[in-house]
Amino acid sequence: MDSNNLYYFEEAPIKKAIPHFALPMILGTSMSVIYSVLNAYFLGTLHDSTMLTALALTLPLFAIIMALGHLVGVGGGAFISRLLGEKRYDVVKSVSSFTIYISLAFGILFIAVALPFMDQIVSALGATPQSFEYTKDYIFIMILGSPIVILFFNLENLIRSEGAAMTSMIGMIISVIVNIILDIIAIYVLHWGVTGVAIATVVANLVACIYFAYHIQRKSEFLTLSFKWFKASKEIVSNVFKIGVPVFIMSIFLGAMALVLNKFLVEYGDQAVAAYGLSSRLLQLPEFILMGLCEGIVPLIAFTYTANKLRMKQTISFTIKIIAVLAIVFGVLVYSISDSLIGLFTTDPQLIEMGSYILHVTFLSLLITGFTTLFTGIFQATGQGTAALVMSLIQGVILIPTLFIANHSFGFHGVVWSLVIAEAISFLVGALMLYLLRNKLEPDMDEIMG
Repeated sequence: MDSNNLYYFEEAPIKKAIPHFALPMILGTSMSVIYSVLNAYFLGTLHDSTMLTALALTLPLFAIIMALGHLVGVGGGAFISRLLGEKRYDVVKSVSSFTIYISLAFGILFIAVALPFMDQIVSALGATPQSFEYTKDYIFIMILGSPIVILFFNLENLIRSEGAAMTSMIGMIISVIVNIILDIIAIYVLHWGVTGVAIATVVANLVACIYFAYHIQRKSEFLTLSFKWFKASKEIVSNVFKIGVPVFIMSIFLGAMALVLNKFLVEYGDQAVAAYGLSSRLLQLPEFILMGLCEGIVPLIAFTYTANKLRMKQTISFTIKIIAVLAIVFGVLVYSISDSLIGLFTTDPQLIEMGSYILHVTFLSLLITGFTTLFTGIFQATGQGTAALVMSLIQGVILIPTLFIANHSFGFHGVVWSLVIAEAISFLVGALMLYLLRNKLEPDMDEIMG
């Protein structure tokens, strides 16, 4: 670790240190939201809510593909950063080669497993007879393009792991720009509809992968594309997957939650599914900003946990203030212009009304979401693996029975409010675990929690 990084860990004012660690992560997580928002916007201009429904139904599948990329990308990236600190540069090359070719292998395996069962997958996603073909067209392209998408998420993590944050940002911006251009061509010139949107997403990821590969080949001192460095040693496999597997499980669980929710919403028609799809895309941006903030400061919390607990307390306290301010600002905006936000994607009055209602309800949980994400980050930073895993799974465990009860008792309104209820319970569980852990594991946590 160089002196500049040590400065931000040890000496920089908290108001300067937190942005240093958090802003790159916020930018990275926010960029991924642009894909889904742009796709929904361009399809919405065709005034066909069935296409928007198909797009909403495919979110769980995309979550699985993204999770496969993070499985090796997050685990490999974390291991690479540690190896760079130990100056084990040859092992870094082996890890980068391992994750690149394993991610491609995962993509090929995904095609082999998913392609023969496309109709079953479309049905499992909750497609109605009206949206079935559109949904099938989209997932067909995404399945074929899965090796590229998985590789994109892997390479983005690897590039960031060696400290090339600007290169990572440029790659994601390139993918967004290409996606916009191809969306316009595919929808308005070629009239490919949902299929065109899927193709645009895959090709945009491919262009970004080429940019990342160029950086690795020409400019990276530590990473490599060469297969000759590929090594699946016990050290590499265990260190990549012991971090990557929990991230993968969490991502899959989030995808499963979206699938279950869609199943309930389908009972109330395609309009309900499309409205939730639009509102969830709008909700993703502030959620990902809060997620980027909380995940970005995990290294700072981890370092100060062992080096300077007073500085850790200051970090957590200042982060709590930022979460509160961001949640209030986003909440005011949503409640003021929710109809206009939904109206960006559709002119259907019923869809606008339903989407605006869902936005109002789900944004109530935004403040809670920030704190539960922070709890998870604290547990990860301080080595409380079991608590971190519980935080990753608790919302889904609570959401499913809540959905059944609320749907039976209150219908559509119960389904929508189930999200807020599950998030609130997650917050309470996290707060309780943090309280118990500070007393049981570390007496000095009394000072930290103040």
